[in-house]
Amino acid sequence: MLELLDGFGINTQPQFWISVVQIIWINVLLSGDNAIVIALACRSLPARQRVYGMVLGTAVALGMRLIFAGVISSLMLLPYVKIAGGLTLLWIAVKLLMPEEDAGSRTDSSDSLWRAVKLIALADIIMSLDNVIAVAAAADGNFALLVFGLGISIPAIVAGANIIMAMLNHFPLIIWAGAGLLGWIAGDVIATDPVIVDFGAGFGAGVPAKVKLVCAIVGMAGTIGACLISRARLRAARLDA
Repeated sequence: MLELLDGFGINTQPQFWISVVQIIWINVLLSGDNAIVIALACRSLPARQRVYGMVLGTAVALGMRLIFAGVISSLMLLPYVKIAGGLTLLWIAVKLLMPEEDAGSRTDSSDSLWRAVKLIALADIIMSLDNVIAVAAAADGNFALLVFGLGISIPAIVAGANIIMAMLNHFPLIIWAGAGLLGWIAGDVIATDPVIVDFGAGFGAGVPAKVKLVCAIVGMAGTIGACLISRARLRAARLDA
């Protein structure tokens, strides 16, 4: 393996492996919310497709991190970008909590698989700013190290998602808790948009932090409330039919 890495021009001195461990550890620590998204997105897939969904979703998500590693940190500083991202994440949270048939995905299991992969990748892009920044810093500009570290961290993220998915079968309440967490994160993302931060700062130094907390609570409550209303309407429509 060392010869293979050397063949790609990768320095395999001790510092290389220290950086690799740092990248893996950062991914494990910061990917808990991503594992929840993967588990929720794949829970309705046929048993044989769940592993494919988790692996493909994680691989696509990590691939998107590589693509955006150089631009996402500056992109997220632009006004209204985080607001749009947070609203998209709210939509994803509601979609993940809705019954599979409501998402129109019963027609083809392959459609369900790719729907799960797309939701995982989109949510990962929005939620992983902290992850991208931390991993890029650990790689210290070494793109080969970044690719290698992210690549071998896939099993850890998939294992975490697999554990959560197994728990979903015994504790369905975790589904609602996971969706609520995504709503909380979405509110947090919206509140950290430069437009919101600057507006809150105009009322005092401590206001942005309070706005951030309120947005997170509203995002969590709004996600669960929207899901409850949508499910109630779905049940009513079934009874009328």
